[in-house]
Amino acid sequence: MFQQNYPSVNHNYQFELNKDFNFSAAHYIPSEDAGKCMRTHGHTYFVNLTIGGDTVDHNGFLVNFSELKQLVHGQFDHQLLNELPQFKGKIPSTEIVAQTIYEMVQSSLDQRPNKPQCLQVYVRETPTSYVIYRPKELNHE
Repeated sequence: MFQQNYPSVNHNYQFELNKDFNFSAAHYIPSEDAGKCMRTHGHTYFVNLTIGGDTVDHNGFLVNFSELKQLVHGQFDHQLLNELPQFKGKIPSTEIVAQTIYEMVQSSLDQRPNKPQCLQVYVRETPTSYVIYRPKELNHE
């Protein structure tokens, strides 16, 4: 994976964790005005998760890096995103993929006693195109 600088998120948490990983998946956008993207095609998606929190767990972790990767990679790698239950009733555009990853990660974080927060999900679909999803309801300042 190449070294990447990500846009930073303003917050007052003592700890900020960033986890990079990738997964390969296919999708299609079922709309005439999506052009070539209307046909099934694949990407190697590069993902960065930014997690914030004030308290570490008994291992000294805000969150175990491997748990974060497994949450997404384990479900999305080598899949046709349109067929996954996470995208039922949704079109898996890069924006929706980023939002869905946020929802999956935050749902898992909510189960942790130290209550870390997913601050940002960065999803790069191609070398020249990426999306950042940040939840609106959280105020990190």
